[in-house]
Amino acid sequence: MSSSVRQSPAKRRLVVASDRDRANVEGSDIEHLVHFLETGTSSQTPLQNAFPLVGLAFSDEGEAELREGLAAVNALGTVPEVPIQRVDLSSKAESLALVRALVEGGVGRLARFTTSVTSELAILRREREALLENYRALEDAFQARNWEPVTEIFAHDPYVDPKDEGIGQLLATGYVEQLLPVSSHGVAGVALHLNSVPREGGELSVMLSYVENGEGVAEWSVPYAQLAGGWNFFALPRTCGGGARTLRLRVSTTGAETVGLSLGYPIASERYTARSEAPHADLDLRPLAFRVYTGLPGVRPTRMPNMIAPTALLDGRFIEDYRLAVDLLSQIVDVSVTPIVPEFQTVRFLEHEHAVVCHPLASGISAGTIGRAVEAGTISFSASAIIDHPKGAPAAVSFLLAPANSNARSEVAELARKGSAKPSAFFSGWREVTAEQAVNINFQLDEPVRAPMDLMILSRAVTDSVDFSWLKVSGFRLVKQSGGTSHVR
Repeated sequence: MSSSVRQSPAKRRLVVASDRDRANVEGSDIEHLVHFLETGTSSQTPLQNAFPLVGLAFSDEGEAELREGLAAVNALGTVPEVPIQRVDLSSKAESLALVRALVEGGVGRLARFTTSVTSELAILRREREALLENYRALEDAFQARNWEPVTEIFAHDPYVDPKDEGIGQLLATGYVEQLLPVSSHGVAGVALHLNSVPREGGELSVMLSYVENGEGVAEWSVPYAQLAGGWNFFALPRTCGGGARTLRLRVSTTGAETVGLSLGYPIASERYTARSEAPHADLDLRPLAFRVYTGLPGVRPTRMPNMIAPTALLDGRFIEDYRLAVDLLSQIVDVSVTPIVPEFQTVRFLEHEHAVVCHPLASGISAGTIGRAVEAGTISFSASAIIDHPKGAPAAVSFLLAPANSNARSEVAELARKGSAKPSAFFSGWREVTAEQAVNINFQLDEPVRAPMDLMILSRAVTDSVDFSWLKVSGFRLVKQSGGTSHVR
């Protein structure tokens, strides 16, 4: 019995050869794996049940015709370019046995595994479509019975006291917290009232978390340009489910401009008044002006005016905001790498403004370092920068996070020499700053830092002049996390 009879046809042929070489393949161990290309015809026969990995040629004529046929196949762009292997007729049996072992061995197993995974993915896709269709049917049923997906269940309306000073500066240098007087079960989002919104120069940061265990729920980091005066609805993608817990709202800002976050009427319960780490007269028995909306647990809220989606979901993640303390900022050390020795102090701390000045020089990099300023677990960093003189020349600013107690000048010199930081450090990249308006610089890390790190503030010239280029950096805000996972939306 011939070999061609013994072999069962392959479902997918993985070898290609010219029809001229058919006689050299028929009866061999790989006949069932070979697809033959017919050449010299006006129209090419399409590849059917074939995905060629290699082409075999047994003669000059066969190789020429195979190249001609493959050129037509490659023009279609349906398969990768196929390499051609010339087979010596004197060792044909050994060569074909090796081809069969490779194709039916590792490649064959990989092909079968890929086919299995593809089939399972198709099943999962059908199951997912059925699940989404069920969700859609449920939502339609609720809407048909006039069960609103979002309902306002609590509100503190804004109230302006003539003695109010405004808490904008408090938000810029710290934060304000507010407990929600409702259970977390079914909460779909929170609306905050803003009585004034700058158009440029900062971000509003809102974080929602559970009081009982400190786990984060969601975070919104919204540029001022995307906010509106009045009510802004910070929505969750799905309403809260699970057990009933207490929710805490934390609000802060970055940038030189301050936003007007409204307060509500005075209340008797101190538990539900707005709080901050620093005392402020406006917060005396006053809550924030806010509204709480609830809906069906697990259902997406309906669209509302000024609706803002979360920047990140903080599933099971413990979140903490922190600022660089004055005592820490005052310890900044000049580690500039420049051939110029100026007559003025290049790096210094401004105590009354909680800011750092880093004046660029005509050559090299001006830099200041703060030892162990970045705590373990930090995932993001932001600050505001501006040229603090109306006639000041523009400059570039950046931040560098290096391992604690590292040689700061060596880290800066590496950056000056190569334009990139050492593998153990994190570099924010350069950002141009002018005297016209402050810029907000955000530095998001791919994963939390594992140990405390030194923070370096760097500046360099961007034009031929550095006259009056007093680069002031302030509003340092850092976010650290532990446990759980997150995903950005």
